[in-house]
Amino acid sequence: MAGPRTAPHSPSPGPGTDPATVSDAVSDAENAPATGPGTADADSKNAIGSTGPTAPVSGGPGAPDGTAGGLTASRGAAGGQAVLRWGIRAASLPAAAGLWQVLTAADARLWLRFDRLPTLGEIAERFGAQLTTSLYYLDLLQSLIRILTGFGLAAVAGIATGILVARSRRAGDVLLPLLEAVRPIPAIALVPIAILLFPTDEQGIVFITFTAAFFPVTVSTRHAVRALPTIWEEAVRTLGGTRRHVLWNVVLPGILPGVFGGLSVGMGVAWICVISAEMISGEFGVGYRTWHAYTVVDYPGVIVGMITIGVLGWLTSAAIELIGRRATGWLPRAEGSRR
Repeated sequence: MAGPRTAPHSPSPGPGTDPATVSDAVSDAENAPATGPGTADADSKNAIGSTGPTAPVSGGPGAPDGTAGGLTASRGAAGGQAVLRWGIRAASLPAAAGLWQVLTAADARLWLRFDRLPTLGEIAERFGAQLTTSLYYLDLLQSLIRILTGFGLAAVAGIATGILVARSRRAGDVLLPLLEAVRPIPAIALVPIAILLFPTDEQGIVFITFTAAFFPVTVSTRHAVRALPTIWEEAVRTLGGTRRHVLWNVVLPGILPGVFGGLSVGMGVAWICVISAEMISGEFGVGYRTWHAYTVVDYPGVIVGMITIGVLGWLTSAAIELIGRRATGWLPRAEGSRR
C-alpha cells in the first residue's frame, strides 16, 4: 500500500513535528515564483527606477557650485580679517605718537608730567640732525658688533650646554648646580666683575651680552630635549642607529621650536644688558650716546636713542623669528595657526 505523497526534496518531519505544518510549508514553496538571473535583473531595475534620478554628488561635475562658493566666501572673510589686522597694526604706532604729541604740546601735568618731555617736532628735528653725522652710524655699528658677537657665542654655547645636561646624567650632575646658582644673578650685576676680569671694556661688554643670552637659550634647549618623545629615539635605535644618528636625526630637528623660542628671549635680554653696560662703561654705542644725551639735558636726543634701540631690537628679533619659521617649516602646524 502506497504511503502519503510528499514533495520532492522535502525534509522528513522530525519527531514531535506537526505534519500539517510541514504540508503548508511545502505548498508555499511550490507556489512561490521562480527566481533566477533574469528575475534578479528585473528586480534591480525596478529598484533603481523606483528611486528616480540619482542626485549628483556635491562638488561633482553636475552639482551646483555650492562648495566652491563656500570656499570663495571663506577666503574672502579670511582676507578681510587679515586686512583688518594689518590695519590695526599699522594704526597703533601713529595713534601712540598722536597721543604723545597731544600731551606734550599741551604741557599736560596729570599724575605724569609731560611738560618736561619733547614734542614730536623736537624729536624729529633732533633725529634728522643725528642722521647727518657719522657718529650716529658709528654708535650703531659698535652696538651691533657687541650684540651679535655676544649673542652668537651664547647661542652656540647655550644649545650645546642644554643638549649636554639633558642627554648626559653625569654632565647634568656636574653642571646643573652651578648653572642654577648663577642663573638668577642679573647679567648687569656682573659689570664690576667684567671690568676686573677683562683687559678692555669692549670685551667686558661682550661678556655681559653673552651671559644675558646664554641662560635663556640653555634652559629652553634643555627643556626641549627632555620633552622629546622617547619612541623617536627607540625607533632609530631599533633600525640600528647610533648616538650620533639619534642626535642628528631626532634631537636637533625635534628641539628647533624650543631653541628658537629661547633665542628670541635671549636676544631681548641681551639688548637690555648691552645697552645698560654701554651706559655704565662704554665709550661708543647707542646706550652710551643715550646716557650722554641725558647728562647734557638733551631730552630729544634721549628719545632718539630710545627709538633707535627699539628699532634695532625689533629688527633682530624679527630676523630670529623669520629664520625660525624657515627652519621649522617642515613641522606640522595646528589648524588655524600662523606660519
